[in-house]
Amino acid sequence: QVQLVESGGDSVQPGGSLRLSCLASGISVSTCCMAWFRQAPGQGRERVARITAGGTILSYADSVKGRFTVSRDNAENTLYLQMSSLKPEDTAMYYCAAARSTCYVIGGASDYPYWGQGTQVTVSS
Repeated sequence: QVQLVESGGDSVQPGGSLRLSCLASGISVSTCCMAWFRQAPGQGRERVARITAGGTILSYADSVKGRFTVSRDNAENTLYLQMSSLKPEDTAMYYCAAARSTCYVIGGASDYPYWGQGTQVTVSS
């Protein structure tokens, strides 16, 4: 059974940093397309970043470029999202997602069959 469990969400002040983790089981982070999404209240899920099975970072959302970094630890089977210079608009529920297919043909959120339950990030003063 595939499980994705996010952790690391917290309430922080603007300019702060957080590191989110996604521990995967039943699937290898090195053999699938992995992504981070976020969803703010009243909005759809926005893709934040994605990484291929080969470890290539394909893209970041324009709103997070230069501030967020996606990475993974194959030995720990964990996906990470390092977030720096956080802004109030980064406030959202952050989700880890995975698909047993190449990232190059993956589209939006509906193409990812595996999801974690999310971890809340709140940025406010």
